Amino acid sequence: MLRGYSGKKGNEDNIMTDQLTIALAQLNPTVGDVKGNLELIRNALRSSKGADLVLFSELVVSGYSPEDLVLKPFFQDKVQEAVFSLAEETAGGGPAMLLPTPWRIDGALHNSVLLLDEGAVKSVRSKHDLPNYGVFDEKRVFTPGPMPGPINFRGVRLGVPICEDIWTPDVVECLEESGAEILLVPNGSPFESDKADRRLNHTVARVNESGLPLIYVNQVGGQDELVFDGASFVLNHNTEMALQLPSWQEAVVLTEWVRKEGEWHCIPGTCMAPDGGVAAIYQAMVLGLRDYVNKAGFPGVLIGLSGGVDSALSAAVAVDALGPDRVHCVMMPSPFTSRESLEDASEAATLLGIRYDTVSIEPAMAAFDEMLSPIFASRKADVTEENIQARSRGLLLMSISNKFGDMLLTTGNKSEMAVGYSTLYGDMSGGYSVLKDVYKTDVFRACHWRNENCRDTFFGPKGRVIPERIITKPPSAELKPDQTDQDTLPPYDNLDDILGCLIEGEMGIEEIASRGHEPETVQRVWRMLDGAEYKRRQAPPGVKITSRAFGRDRRYPITNSFRNIL
Repeated sequence: MLRGYSGKKGNEDNIMTDQLTIALAQLNPTVGDVKGNLELIRNALRSSKGADLVLFSELVVSGYSPEDLVLKPFFQDKVQEAVFSLAEETAGGGPAMLLPTPWRIDGALHNSVLLLDEGAVKSVRSKHDLPNYGVFDEKRVFTPGPMPGPINFRGVRLGVPICEDIWTPDVVECLEESGAEILLVPNGSPFESDKADRRLNHTVARVNESGLPLIYVNQVGGQDELVFDGASFVLNHNTEMALQLPSWQEAVVLTEWVRKEGEWHCIPGTCMAPDGGVAAIYQAMVLGLRDYVNKAGFPGVLIGLSGGVDSALSAAVAVDALGPDRVHCVMMPSPFTSRESLEDASEAATLLGIRYDTVSIEPAMAAFDEMLSPIFASRKADVTEENIQARSRGLLLMSISNKFGDMLLTTGNKSEMAVGYSTLYGDMSGGYSVLKDVYKTDVFRACHWRNENCRDTFFGPKGRVIPERIITKPPSAELKPDQTDQDTLPPYDNLDDILGCLIEGEMGIEEIASRGHEPETVQRVWRMLDGAEYKRRQAPPGVKITSRAFGRDRRYPITNSFRNIL
């Protein structure tokens, strides 16, 4: 589909064109599913009729991030076979591809992009700046490529920096000095609550520095704890947004490019601005859970529905992710369960249209009391008996999960996980947690948002899905009479601000206290935070929302005495 070219036909270096059609393929690959990912790629090619070139997201053939799977030689062989089969298919006159994939060069494994055209692998460029922080360990599995030069495609010099390559100036500067005319950037950029602004700031800086237009194609979908929001976009050389794809869903969009007075320009199209704030957090939870369950092959999920806000929000997210027929909730009352909790849990289940069962844990409590009474005879009741309730519920739920195959979804939020307000082998039992990286104050905001909003990608009902009383009543574990969370913890507004300063901000006590907190309270929260590390090491995975999710983002020692400095 070359228009306005000159030069000898078949001599790529001499062909010139002043128009290009470039397709942006924002797909949801699955790590390790090379065959399935090839089908995604082929479907995108079928949707790209009329395109000269299709740009895919980072490591689309293997899925991102493959971690140590990519070190397996047999896996590398399968990836290579897949790439060569795709290359052969470009001989039939369809669009060329810029295909990101793991690739071996002289015995070294690279994170690369290959130009597939005219039945062959025409060019290879490899990621130079390998990220090695937070959730990224690319230096562990890949060898950095050299500073890249442009790829000549139909007489147009394309710069192809890969993801992290554009977060600093060096690679783009090299490409601009080497004569690149358009920057095409494949990305595997995980969602974080403030990531969209940071991405845009970096890309605008690279466009300003180089004077080159930029195409940014990002992956979409969930992969373990990471969720990718898509929202791919195009910036013209004046940094104006020419086009933006939707967030949270796959899309294949053709862009039209023209060269005028030596500069390439993308003809503007639809810009779908991404959601921010709590709307983005909620959609990240939905997509993260949906792909974790579906890609792992679970039939559905099981949730302990307590009548509290965390389990109600988890159930709403699960229904929006999977549909009501794949969500099973169980209320497990004890003698300390209030009438309001029983009513609220039942109402939440009715609003969501899910299966709802009630199984009392009183017989289990009595059995444990009888079994342990000879050993506990000289001891007063304390938190041990409270934890037995939580562990009885965990055992009950895991038994149902084992019997029917549904994955147990835990419901603890980041505030609780931070300070250890949870029970090992009790409410921490399960396979996944959508609230693991969501502070309690954001839990309340997400409940209000969902009661007022329902996206087309949700499988749940429109309108109110979380009873108002669940949101407004004081949070309680209900493990003893008249218990509330604030008996043990500071008010959540204060707690979450302190935790954000300690976790995301890595701030010291005096700096946090200057925000209006008592230094002794800050010290106490810090001790609880570090003292609960052993619990978090045994917690299930969950959707990454913030810049410092527990786990690979924040790797603190379990044995750690640096927490008593007042």
